[in-house]
Amino acid sequence: MSETQSRPRGMYFEEFTVGQRIFTAGRTITESDIVSFAGLSGDYNQIHTDSVYADQSPFGQRVAHGLLGLSIASGLVVQTGMMEGTILAFREIAEWKFIQPIYIGDTIHVEVEVLETKDLRRLGGGAIVISLDVRKQSGETVMKGSWKALISSRPG
Repeated sequence: MSETQSRPRGMYFEEFTVGQRIFTAGRTITESDIVSFAGLSGDYNQIHTDSVYADQSPFGQRVAHGLLGLSIASGLVVQTGMMEGTILAFREIAEWKFIQPIYIGDTIHVEVEVLETKDLRRLGGGAIVISLDVRKQSGETVMKGSWKALISSRPG
């Protein structure tokens, strides 16, 4: 019996092109997400965890942690498979802005665009810079910024 090696699901560095766009699936933010993230992070700020307090805030209700939104956005990007088995390292988050609150029940998705590619043969791949525009069901941007990652080159 011969062994076969399957191709990684992710894209190799050479497959990324400036201007390329990828859209993720959506994900609805739940109360359980917020409570779990508070426990994991230790951030029990009342704006996230106390409905009576949050009702009197400028938001009028509890909001998801900004870093919870960022974490879920990261997971949505990973779920596209675009880097699965080909990412060498996550290098940087740049110019991240939290623009609108995310409320319990909001559904977010991510619109990704490749901004830059740089060949780094000595590392066995290259760097990509992608912009992320995290939007909720209304189409409003809730957060945005860019990431840099190292992606492996196609073998051979």
